[in-house]
Amino acid sequence: MENKDVKALIITGFGLNCERETQAAFNMVGATAEQVHLNDLIAGKRSLKEFHILAFIGGFAFGDHLGAGTIFANRVNFKLHEQLQQFIADGKLIIGICNGFQTLTRLGIVPALDGKYFVQECALAHNDSGVFRDDWCKLKINPESPCVFTRGMDMIRLPLRHGEGKFVAEEAVLSRIEKQNLVVARYANCDGTPATEFPANPNGSLNSIAAICDETGRIFGLMPHPEAFLSPYNAPDWTTAKIENRLPGEGDGVQIFRNAVEYIRDNF
Repeated sequence: MENKDVKALIITGFGLNCERETQAAFNMVGATAEQVHLNDLIAGKRSLKEFHILAFIGGFAFGDHLGAGTIFANRVNFKLHEQLQQFIADGKLIIGICNGFQTLTRLGIVPALDGKYFVQECALAHNDSGVFRDDWCKLKINPESPCVFTRGMDMIRLPLRHGEGKFVAEEAVLSRIEKQNLVVARYANCDGTPATEFPANPNGSLNSIAAICDETGRIFGLMPHPEAFLSPYNAPDWTTAKIENRLPGEGDGVQIFRNAVEYIRDNF
């Protein structure tokens, strides 16, 4: 399959606000990305089956009333359940970023232990700091994770902006996630060790968890924003990096989208 044939869907509407950056991320690695409003999907004007990759994006869906991602997840579950279930069964890819990650957990499609989708097993709770956090963080990628999106990656830096990013789960679920390497990335210190203290761990997440996937590695949720670090000039220290001749060719977030597109090219 040619790059141009990889079709990515960015669901928009109701307070979501990262559609342009996410579309740009997929387009710059060769996909054809399209924004479609949730209402148009529900009305049957468009269908999930048209696409290979589905992105639940960042923002404040429905103002985060009743908990971040809750109302959006309920609308998707009740109106698009069969389509989403078939999308997963077809072996396609799903990424949820920030508010999108919150939506994935509410939908119960990560971590989906034992292949049981649509059963909520974890959540993103209010930050321990009690305030919205807008900062940059370091992430250590788990090389043992089955996640399609992070293959070949190690330490990366990404921006974050959230008020409800603390990963929580019951001990039994947390133990399974760890044992099966479904923890894709952890907030990290400069030396790559898990960050347990604020601000390196910006929200108090259990086990420093910043991202998880399902058992197939095809459904991926993370709190930091890879779509917001596509250009090296997005970084807050780009001027220093340029002076010191260490400005990279692209932002750390690009490879996440490239991995997804390459997976579809290899498998569809």
